Amino acid sequence: MMRVKLVPDQTAIVFIRYRRLAFIVSGMLLLASMALFFTKGLNYGIDFRGGTMIEIGTDGPADIADLRNRVGNLGLGDVQVQQFGEPTDVLIRVEEQTGGVGAEAIGADTGGQGGIDVVDTLRGMLGDTVEYRRVEVVGPKVSGELIQSGVIAVLVAVFLVLIYIWIRFEWQFSVGAIAALIHDVALTIGIFCLLQLEFNLSIIAAILTIVGYSLNDTVVVYDRIRENLRKYKKKDLSELIDLSVNQTLSRTVMTSVTTLIALLSLYILGGEVIRGFTFAMIWGVVIGTYSSVFIASPILLMLDIKRDWGAVPTRTGTSQS
Repeated sequence: MMRVKLVPDQTAIVFIRYRRLAFIVSGMLLLASMALFFTKGLNYGIDFRGGTMIEIGTDGPADIADLRNRVGNLGLGDVQVQQFGEPTDVLIRVEEQTGGVGAEAIGADTGGQGGIDVVDTLRGMLGDTVEYRRVEVVGPKVSGELIQSGVIAVLVAVFLVLIYIWIRFEWQFSVGAIAALIHDVALTIGIFCLLQLEFNLSIIAAILTIVGYSLNDTVVVYDRIRENLRKYKKKDLSELIDLSVNQTLSRTVMTSVTTLIALLSLYILGGEVIRGFTFAMIWGVVIGTYSSVFIASPILLMLDIKRDWGAVPTRTGTSQS
């Protein structure tokens, strides 16, 4: 059987030569991401802003433009109408109303009075021509707690990664890995600010997954660098890092490409519900691969990493592996 090779077994690409260009490009992208975050901001979903999400089913293919126009004229504020899954599946998101979550919850559960009753208002307009499948209401207190929990989850994940890398390697490796992770998370937030894609809880899950994916790539390269540090004690460090990245390049590219194929399939065929998650993952795989090669590894060259790894004893009396 013929083996597919995206990268030859033996490559000699001088990655370290392009480190300054990579640092400049990444620095500019990080600054742009920060500027976008503080000026344009994120397009928070109902998970974080509070509001009502209603899933309906139509008899035939939904006329999204007509629905968007009719629902937009109801005076409910910011309303998003999206098709997902089958042509008959429609998701309507309505921002939190003046009456607060109480009014929306009453509307969702009993059709009661108070404030603007989102569900009853929609029922009055759409009537029984559609099937009401699901209603979810999120209040401002819950959404605020979700934002706080999401930020804490990302910070804790990054901190634990810092400790893990520090224990397994040396603090210099830890600095490189954390710099790459911060780079990946910041650029992911930046692209969501730029494109104004909805930022909801699934995107937090995607960011945590990106942290794991990027770390995995970085650790593979770091392991090879440490192995070569034992093997080539007198070799110039920049040449040694290039050698290590080239030795792991085939594995890195194959893993990234196969992951991207699966994610692209989900992005195209998976429907609207998971589209934001898969987009974040696609972006994360691309920049995670880039950062493990052009950010995490060159940082080791800037720091005084230990060269004599073979002198570290273990409990069994052999050198550390």
